[in-house]
Amino acid sequence: MPMTALSDGVSGPTATETMAMISDERRRAADLIDALTPAQLDAPSLCGAWTVRQVAAHLVAPFAARRRWFLPILLRSRFNLHEANARLAEMVARRPIGQISALLRENAETPFRAPRVGYVGQLTDLQVHGQDIRRPLGLAHELRPDRLRTSLDFLVCRRALGFFVRRGLTDGLRFEATDIGWASGEGRVVRGEAEAVMLALTGRPAVLAELSGDGVATLRDRLSR
Repeated sequence: MPMTALSDGVSGPTATETMAMISDERRRAADLIDALTPAQLDAPSLCGAWTVRQVAAHLVAPFAARRRWFLPILLRSRFNLHEANARLAEMVARRPIGQISALLRENAETPFRAPRVGYVGQLTDLQVHGQDIRRPLGLAHELRPDRLRTSLDFLVCRRALGFFVRRGLTDGLRFEATDIGWASGEGRVVRGEAEAVMLALTGRPAVLAELSGDGVATLRDRLSR
């Protein structure tokens, strides 16, 4: 498979290959959303205080939001991108859920290169938020090993810091994904299956019980702050 540099010397799929992965994940997310009941949509997700419905709305926000919304939202959020994203998701979540899933399908192949994090950030967003929805609802979903590896490589490079990964979270820790033979970092070890490692790197304490190694206590302490 052709490879190209993601950043910081990290190799990964080409932009065309990554976009194909994104398209498939968007369609899978749309299928998932369509299958949820109203009670499931209103259930808490793993993503902070967001409900499942708000997570679904976040996934489609780049295509659902009107351009005139962006500047007022940024101003109200004092240019805090995380807060702006939350406000945008809340606005999109008011739409009928069928519109949200339909927009995901209609835009499955629409390129969206997010600032700084690019296509691989979009792929990672889809995988992480898919699990934010599935895990609390007890819904099984096997993520693709090649896509997990791509996201893990991204999460340990500088581009992800401050966006996907909290600054300082990985300092002095070595992360190992035992099911795909992936590892990164030096120091105390945090090991587990790739999906759990990905969710831990993106700040989901719910997976800590699935991890082992002498670095888990340090990771738990950092995630609790």
